[in-house]
Amino acid sequence: MKVTDFLSREELQQFTERSDLRAGAIVVWNWALIAAIFAVVALWTNPVTLLLALVLLGGRQMGLAVLMHEAGHKTLFRSQRLNVIVGQWLCAYPILSDSEVYGASHREHHRMAGTRADPDLPNYQEYPVSSERFRRKLRRDLTGQTGFKLLRGFVANGGGSIMMRAGEKSPVLQGTVANLVLFSALVLAGVPELFVLWIGAYLITYPFIARIRQIAEHANVPDLFDTDPRLNTRTTIPRWYERLLFCPNQVNFHVEHHFLASVPCYQLGALHRCLRDKGFYRGFEHTIAHGYGDVLKRAVGAGSAMRASAG
Repeated sequence: MKVTDFLSREELQQFTERSDLRAGAIVVWNWALIAAIFAVVALWTNPVTLLLALVLLGGRQMGLAVLMHEAGHKTLFRSQRLNVIVGQWLCAYPILSDSEVYGASHREHHRMAGTRADPDLPNYQEYPVSSERFRRKLRRDLTGQTGFKLLRGFVANGGGSIMMRAGEKSPVLQGTVANLVLFSALVLAGVPELFVLWIGAYLITYPFIARIRQIAEHANVPDLFDTDPRLNTRTTIPRWYERLLFCPNQVNFHVEHHFLASVPCYQLGALHRCLRDKGFYRGFEHTIAHGYGDVLKRAVGAGSAMRASAG
């Protein structure tokens, strides 16, 4: 399969076009949502708003991770200087990551997807799993065990963490500074105590959301070891509320991303529609899930034999 089998030269140019304006708008939008979440809690502090903030901030941290991913691909902004500066300081560092380090190793995942050399295989090759085993995973996430392990690794390993590939490290100083800036903004707003919600989301809901997103992208796909992205990757068509958590910034169009990684995230929906109209998915309907409930039905407690690992 070649990209040119489905897209003309003009369409390739259209879908790979990058815009500093659109990229800037999507970064501002993500931070505006974060500010709005804090503002709602500050104005109406009660158990409901606190719980909602904990959940929604985890989704916004995932949104920053998606933009970091785009900057690591050098596809977010047209300006490579902006990809580095904005991708690091407004996307990666606030979630204790590094877009340049991440991007370098993530491109290896793209190069090796569909083979046993894919460095991301440990994230999803064990699926499908039993319902009992999946509940254990979720229990670790939602009780903060996964998050504390993540944060402990960042501190103890000088920037390394369980969300990074082997050998990757994030700069501790820059990550600390970025979070101090956010804390300072809350201090100026008169609500420094709300920073606890940012930490809580990072420890609890962000790891949970990251796990669901990883499952959606590659777990229990038709053929994990085939290089056709329609077989080794999945696209998920989400409900509106799922976009807030599991697939911000169009990260749900993952088959399209593997089909043509040079397409910026804000063009992936249009690429999906174009490919659909051209019959790209004909005979590969199983590569599209309809909602994250559909994803979990395929990956957890599925009818096919469960792997017997005991993790």
